[in-house]
Amino acid sequence: MTAIRIDGKAMAEQVRADVATGVAELKATHGVTPGLAVVLVGEDPASEVYVRNKIKQTEACGMTSFHHVLSKDTTRESLLRLIRSLNEDPEVHGILVQLPLPGHLDAKDVIESIDPAKDVDGFHTANVGELWTEGQPFVPCTPLGCLKLLKSVCPDIAGKHAVVIGRSNIVGRPMAALLLNESATVTIAHSKTDDLPGLCRQADILVAAVGRPQMVKADWIKPGAVVLDVGINRIEDDAGQSKLVGDVDFDAALSVAGAVTPVPGGPGPMTIACLLANTLEAAKRSVA
Repeated sequence: MTAIRIDGKAMAEQVRADVATGVAELKATHGVTPGLAVVLVGEDPASEVYVRNKIKQTEACGMTSFHHVLSKDTTRESLLRLIRSLNEDPEVHGILVQLPLPGHLDAKDVIESIDPAKDVDGFHTANVGELWTEGQPFVPCTPLGCLKLLKSVCPDIAGKHAVVIGRSNIVGRPMAALLLNESATVTIAHSKTDDLPGLCRQADILVAAVGRPQMVKADWIKPGAVVLDVGINRIEDDAGQSKLVGDVDFDAALSVAGAVTPVPGGPGPMTIACLLANTLEAAKRSVA
């Protein structure tokens, strides 16, 4: 048996096309152009690349992109002042503050200053609460993308046993909530979980989001399970060349799993696509 390779690039392309259609319809019916404001504090190279991709894809979908680059020494007061102005700007429907922030800034403090109606990253506690109480939240983009990928190969999640390795507020916890809301039976595992390989072998759906390269081996995977690999790790291969790998031993998993996401090309491309979808939804809600 060879597992299905779940193509995140192809699905992200479809999501972006759907967003572009939705943007055009919103402009035609309400005269509203969705606007996404991205705030970058400091000069982290990886964040700069990621932000450039967000801006490019935002504009390609017909949205307006607002880009704010602040010095790494920016004070809390200056950053919060900018966010307040974005909260009040009717042309801005989504606000994203790129993480991580410099050490002197408290990420939670900054996130909580964003209007929940513009929190398209889904990190504000109001949206977190809505997610866990089956409300109408903005869902964090990576878990949302994972759910879409999962449903492409497993439309009926109800009753499945899902194991999520990782308990971060960005991926692990919201992923577990999404799966629970789909009536899966969910176990959240982490570094202190007893017999982690044995637990993973019970999973119909296995989500790896721990940031440890190729930690999940083939014998951790239940035959036929759907494996979603959220990890992005840079390692050196046998020739000393740098390459990206996930938290799952992908090549080995192909012979056991029913379906598995590659790295790169799995949940990664879906993250920005879902950010654009959230921004469109925020714009729609602003005129509802």
